[in-house]
Amino acid sequence: MTDIVPKTIAAGVNFSATAWRTEYSGAEWAMVLLLRGPSSIDLPAGRDGARHVWDVPASESAAWTPGAYAYQVRATNDAGDAAVVESGMVTVSADFAGLEPGSEVRSANRIALDAIEAVLAKRATMDQDRYRINNRELYRTSPTELLKLRAFYQQKVNEESGGGRSRFRDLRVRMRPIGG
Repeated sequence: MTDIVPKTIAAGVNFSATAWRTEYSGAEWAMVLLLRGPSSIDLPAGRDGARHVWDVPASESAAWTPGAYAYQVRATNDAGDAAVVESGMVTVSADFAGLEPGSEVRSANRIALDAIEAVLAKRATMDQDRYRINNRELYRTSPTELLKLRAFYQQKVNEESGGGRSRFRDLRVRMRPIGG
């Protein structure tokens, strides 16, 4: 179950999370969020009754290095017991306020889709799928394979951007006259 740590954490803004597990509640257990990736980030939780709470100010998260991180939420007690409460992957996105002009802001899926579309556009003027010069041979990805890759990455980009669909696409409305 992954409900403590979101899929993405934005650097440069406040980060808040809460954990409550009956088996790790109370004064005898402490929790820490460990992030490992482009840098190591250890975030001990504070307590609010039986709940464990993380409140990281924007000034602290602004220093986090963007990238993909593996994470663990660990519970420990004074007896030396330790347990992994939750683990997974999280992306720390760059501090938007600190982005320089010309920064790459496209997702990896969008970059791949743009590259595939550029190859397809150039391919329209080429009629060779392979050629040999001296003892070196070059095979090009077939247009059919490129179109399959394009469809795959287009779907990924659509998922990232909400697919361009309204969440109410299946909403049906029936109108009735008042008093009828």
